[in-house]
Amino acid sequence: MGAHDLDRDHKHLTDLAAAARAALVREIDASGAWAADPVWREVFLAVPRHLFVPYYYVGVVGGYERRWGESPDPRNRERWLRGVYADAPLATRLRDGELVSSSSQPSLMAMMLAELRVRDGDRVLEIGAGTGYNAALLAHRLGDDGLVTTVDLEPEITEAARQHLAAAGYHPVVVTGDGARGVPERAPFDRIIATCTLPSIPPAWLFQCRPGARILTPLATGLVALTVTDTGQAEGHFLHTPAYFVPLRGGGPEPEQAPLGGVPRRARDDELFRFLLALTRGSLDPQEAYALWEREGQPQRERYGLTVSGEREWAWLDDPEGPYAWPLR
Repeated sequence: MGAHDLDRDHKHLTDLAAAARAALVREIDASGAWAADPVWREVFLAVPRHLFVPYYYVGVVGGYERRWGESPDPRNRERWLRGVYADAPLATRLRDGELVSSSSQPSLMAMMLAELRVRDGDRVLEIGAGTGYNAALLAHRLGDDGLVTTVDLEPEITEAARQHLAAAGYHPVVVTGDGARGVPERAPFDRIIATCTLPSIPPAWLFQCRPGARILTPLATGLVALTVTDTGQAEGHFLHTPAYFVPLRGGGPEPEQAPLGGVPRRARDDELFRFLLALTRGSLDPQEAYALWEREGQPQRERYGLTVSGEREWAWLDDPEGPYAWPLR
């Protein structure tokens, strides 16, 4: 392919990316994901996701197929680009056939960023650097003067995130380390957002937050939004939406799922019941969880909450001091 053809191909992909990004933004807009903070619309329109996902994997019979932006076949390059701007999660890193990193569904990212409720000047810590795309969205919104820090345990992930961010023109601080320990040298933070699921809230996060800080993290197939009230203290409710993320590496093993014998199939297949099971794992057996779920009218996620107080952390239904409370650590 000659230089002229390369230029023409590059322009075609750039134009296609802009059109696909605009279509994605319209789709997220229609979903209401950033209704709590519509400024994110302009951010998603500006930040080019395709620079953060040079390749990804799609499930096919017998495994995964790699799609990448440098494919010699122009049709495959187009397919790669359209996939990047679909409102879908993308598998970005595999190890021995297992997914170890992904780029989250854009509408879920938009909803989480809106629920983070950032204000100008906020210092934000992101747990789980992924491709760097979420950090770029935050840096675009808050400015690039050191307000955004993102951390990941895997050097290959942080190195790739740094490269993607630089290619897109963003420079948040990228740290290689254990997200459960936070990043004390960059504290204090006004906001912490995690893009990986955890069994409980790491105490280090609370001690790196200013009073009034907001923490948004996946937990037990949901998203919990906590307000830090004082040193080592935080409380808040779950959001309405389900959320499934790769577990935090280094965050400790997930407890084994207890057998569901005796629980009716309609409950086993119900997303809200599975959320209650995940939240109370180790505290309630599935039959007790089912009895509670029926007795309380199959409660929505927003009725559940989480309290952290010093060494204690517990989930609850309706009231932190009420009859339904389950220790998380």
